[in-house]
Amino acid sequence: MTQILIYSNTQILYILTMIGKLRGIIDSIEEDSLLIDVGGVGYQVFCSGNTLRKIPGRGEAVSLAIETHVREDHIHLYGFLEKIELEWFRILTTVQGVGNRVALAILSSLNPEQLMSAIAAQDKSAFKAVSGVGPKLSERIITELKTKVKSFASQPIVITPGKGKQPAPAPHEAVSALVNLGYNRAEAYTVIAKIANQNSDMEVAELIRAGLKELGR
Repeated sequence: MTQILIYSNTQILYILTMIGKLRGIIDSIEEDSLLIDVGGVGYQVFCSGNTLRKIPGRGEAVSLAIETHVREDHIHLYGFLEKIELEWFRILTTVQGVGNRVALAILSSLNPEQLMSAIAAQDKSAFKAVSGVGPKLSERIITELKTKVKSFASQPIVITPGKGKQPAPAPHEAVSALVNLGYNRAEAYTVIAKIANQNSDMEVAELIRAGLKELGR
């Protein structure tokens, strides 16, 4: 964790420790946040609907990656179960007009895979149900972030092979096959990466069949 000093009129008001992760017991769950008890100290953490739907219940242990936002009048913590959701939260807030709350609203309606697919397909209708996102903002999100989707889709698919085995090239070949069949690369990448991590021994043909089945839902 990194310490920062906050000054006012050349006087140090207080020292704040930037929080990058919290592990504790869920004290309570609200509509857009939860209270985590960490050693007797309660931290209010704002979360997306997707994260809140996945966390365990009250009284259970939870571990969240944290994005700390400091302003003159408040300190807000934003929590994420998955690193990719945290990454997309940060990416979304680089778009003009997308603040922290709007980014969480987007990630409540669309998980990272769905968000990448919507951007890659330039599907503005995917954002219709998101509070605070109108046609102009959805178009700006798609325009400004399409290169980000390409960079995610071009990353190697990392799978955990069985003991004593080497990762096979099958996932990359399956993605290429789906792209040749007309599916966009970002969508094919996310689907095949998910399947390959669940079944690391699948051959190319099996991955393609499973990918087509998943994409056809």
